[in-house]
Amino acid sequence: MNFPKELKYSKTHEWIKMTDDTTALVGLTDYAQKELGDLVFVNLPEEGEEFGVDDVFADVESVKAVSDVLSPLSGKIAEINEELLDEPQLINADPYEAWLVKIDEITAFADFLNSEEYEAFVESLEK
Repeated sequence: MNFPKELKYSKTHEWIKMTDDTTALVGLTDYAQKELGDLVFVNLPEEGEEFGVDDVFADVESVKAVSDVLSPLSGKIAEINEELLDEPQLINADPYEAWLVKIDEITAFADFLNSEEYEAFVESLEK
């Protein structure tokens, strides 16, 4: 499994890439996409919508189930990855390139893990 060091991670399996002090890209981790299986549908929010930490901002559907995606940040949706609406399987192919949303005007953060902490967290789940 892949745990890029430049990213931050949430315990709900979202990755966060800060692009500046108040803007970040958010996506699903490698662990999340493997657990979900082959993704067939992604439902993303509208640009301009605002979300708080741990609010459901999207959902993904796999051949196994539909799963909510929780926001690791409080802020406003600046952009969605429209490519995923037609090709949700891009998340399975490369979860760290297939970001879901760009959030800006960030006002609060969840408790993030660095790559080593997240890797240890995932290993504890697999025992």
